[in-house]
Amino acid sequence: MKTQFLRYFIAIACILVFVLPSCTSDSGDDTSDTPADLFVLTVLHTNDVHGRVAEFNSHGSTCSAEESAEDECFGGVARRATIINQKREANPNTILVDAGDEFQGTLWYTHYKGLEAYTFMNMLGYDAMTLGNHEFDDGPEVLAGFIDGLEFPVVSSTVDVADEMLLRDKIKKYEILDVNGRMVGIIGCTTEDAGSISKPGPNTYFAEIEPALAEAVAELQDLDVDIIVALSHCGLNKDKEIAAAVDGIDIVVGGHTHSLLSNTDPDAEGPYPVVVESPSGNNVLVVTAKCWGQYLGAIDVSFDENGVPVEWTGEPVLLDSGVAEDPEVKAVVDEMNTEVEPLTRMIVGNTTVELTGEEGVTRHNESDLGNLICDAMLWETRHSGIQITLFNGGGIRSGIGQGDISMAEVLEVLPFGDTLATLELRGIDLRDTLEFGVSRAEDPMNEGTGRFLQVAGLKYTWDPSQPVGSRIVEVLVQNEDGSYSPLEDDTLYKIATSDYLRHGHDGFDILLMKAVDPYDFGRVISDILIDYLGEYSPVTPRVDGRVSRVGE
Repeated sequence: MKTQFLRYFIAIACILVFVLPSCTSDSGDDTSDTPADLFVLTVLHTNDVHGRVAEFNSHGSTCSAEESAEDECFGGVARRATIINQKREANPNTILVDAGDEFQGTLWYTHYKGLEAYTFMNMLGYDAMTLGNHEFDDGPEVLAGFIDGLEFPVVSSTVDVADEMLLRDKIKKYEILDVNGRMVGIIGCTTEDAGSISKPGPNTYFAEIEPALAEAVAELQDLDVDIIVALSHCGLNKDKEIAAAVDGIDIVVGGHTHSLLSNTDPDAEGPYPVVVESPSGNNVLVVTAKCWGQYLGAIDVSFDENGVPVEWTGEPVLLDSGVAEDPEVKAVVDEMNTEVEPLTRMIVGNTTVELTGEEGVTRHNESDLGNLICDAMLWETRHSGIQITLFNGGGIRSGIGQGDISMAEVLEVLPFGDTLATLELRGIDLRDTLEFGVSRAEDPMNEGTGRFLQVAGLKYTWDPSQPVGSRIVEVLVQNEDGSYSPLEDDTLYKIATSDYLRHGHDGFDILLMKAVDPYDFGRVISDILIDYLGEYSPVTPRVDGRVSRVGE
């Protein structure tokens, strides 16, 4: 009886296998459309960390004990480690990558010069990174030491260091990761502007992005690699152009413009991911995760047997006080911080107002912090007849909260060690300099917005609706009595700026080619600001109409 019942049960079960669409046969002949046949890859990513090893406040500055106690701090490698470990436990098919600009921005970098970055990137188990422009700020020697310390590859198809002995053979064209038996190709690219906005030295070159990436993709495909992730330090708009132009890329992990993509944050610059159609019609997923390590980007992508993404889900994870700090990583942070922390306690001034260093302001509009820096530069040169000061918004790297100002905060605002440069410039060339400063400022997603100029000693009005080169509407120069007069094309004006801009960086070739009687060896601008704060604190800088935009 039992045998007959068993035979009857098996017969019914076999009928159901063929009748019900959710069932599959034991042979497994046709399962290409079932989730079991999809390879699910988790991509964890960071970009533009800029030396934020420890937790920081909303300005990007060192978090005080009071702010930490009030749960007002974000980021830090110890929090990042916690989420990374959780994600890896949830899916063993996980890779961790970085889209560049680990360098610059805090005392951690100023003191350790990259040792802090490779220490914690190794601890967290990164699989690959590409190079941002700031990795070149201290020249090839510092970058070479950083790469030597890494336990994973650096990839960039666009950085040519064949003539640079210190970097030769240290940067790979691509890397192939074995993710539990599935090959994943990693390629990288660095902004074409890196030669002008950083200091790579005379023997490093930056290639055109799309052809270089296409060549790397073709080589990977020849090796039967059909899942390809591009690490791009080129900015969100350029990332979308890459996705639409270079066939074979599946995911673009971006950086450079500090863009937040999110499906839940109303201030995001787009959804996470941005989906772009490739030349062959496949979907390319573009992701990026703001900056400073405030978020950990996390996307789960399901690939079919041909390496085509068919499903995806994800969202950048906010690393706020609700995320516990990994104790092992935190212990190393605390140990290394003993060499950094003393500088954070040195009070150099006081502000009665919050000083805005948010790049959405400093790279597009007049900023109270930009005014403070330019006023300090004008004060420094008060006995030299300097009339005007210019400072690029991209040189301002964080803000400062109301109250006491520490040396650490000043160095986080101005981390690059730029010196004061003086020159004379004809009025017509000064107008062209201002034109160049606003040439990309109309769109926060544009690459190169760091060239926007904060000023003292003049006022200018610009119209973002006009074509590049014709945006400056009016320029007024301040007189000794405080009044203003129109800029005169043939008059020589005495100007102070940074040696960085004077040498033509950020694309300001005009300051290199048209300068009259330049001198590039003044004091470090951060030291000037410290002295100015010591002289005039408490300071109350404000937005006073130095920069106006038509339509506002």
